[in-house]
Amino acid sequence: MAVTQTQVTARPQTTRSGNWWRRHQRKLAPFLFIAPFYIIFLVFGLYPIFYSFWLSFFKGFGFEQKAFFGLGNYIHMFQDPRYINAVWVTTRFALFSVFILSPLALLVALAINSTFVRWKGLFKTGFFLPTVTSAVIVSVIFSRVLDTNYGLLNAMLGWFGIQPIGWLTDTNVVLPAFMILAVWNYVGINTLFWLAGLNSINRELNEAASIDGAGRLQNFFYVTLPLLRPIMLLVTIQALIGSYNVFAEPFLLTAGGPSDASLFISVYVYYQGFEAFNVGYASAIAYSMTAVLLVLSLLNIKLFGFRGVGD
Repeated sequence: MAVTQTQVTARPQTTRSGNWWRRHQRKLAPFLFIAPFYIIFLVFGLYPIFYSFWLSFFKGFGFEQKAFFGLGNYIHMFQDPRYINAVWVTTRFALFSVFILSPLALLVALAINSTFVRWKGLFKTGFFLPTVTSAVIVSVIFSRVLDTNYGLLNAMLGWFGIQPIGWLTDTNVVLPAFMILAVWNYVGINTLFWLAGLNSINRELNEAASIDGAGRLQNFFYVTLPLLRPIMLLVTIQALIGSYNVFAEPFLLTAGGPSDASLFISVYVYYQGFEAFNVGYASAIAYSMTAVLLVLSLLNIKLFGFRGVGD
């Protein structure tokens, strides 16, 4: 009789557990499927972000022996000539990306979007291919293109009687060399952004402006360009963020040289963190650039983000 009671009492517990899972599995199953992403993001994304911020207040070499340094790393940045030079190099590259590369991509988008260009899909694919090419492959290609003695660019300039230029060895032209690389590499993705904005504009607005007597330039500056403000915001912010995060090309092609003429801020962070093992100072530099990008992004959102066409 006792055995029978045990069997009777144990059976409802198993049933209740099974019923609980059947009742809640529809609610819990989605969380179980997305849990791997959040676990990976927590371990490899969110934790390093906060840990790096915590490290920026410590002084020491390596990840073991450190002493609390307060704001010392941040104060030292403004006394470090290499840091100031890296900020200046990166800022000039960012200005080029915003004021030259992005408008150039807009001109390409306008040309592709015009009625004079056929095979638009072919042009879009051709301009976009460099964007999906590995940065290492791009660096290898341009190490041949920009070579002083055997480079393709100097060979082309030689046809016009121009002497070979040390694109990667001359301090005066190494940054323009990376700007040339950026045009080849990033015009395509920006062109697609502009094309998306141009295709979203109702053509009836341009036709109405033309009927009212607006010429092509007036139509562009007073109708098309104001309607492109959201895309302008996107292109500007991604150009700034991309410029301050350029790493692979300068690291592989020049390693920041010659004489720190191509020392981008991301390369300097790498040197401080993974070669000098000054992880606290490297973290402070990284967060100083985060603060700069945040301020610049907020300023751009203020300028472009919430205005109407008639403002």
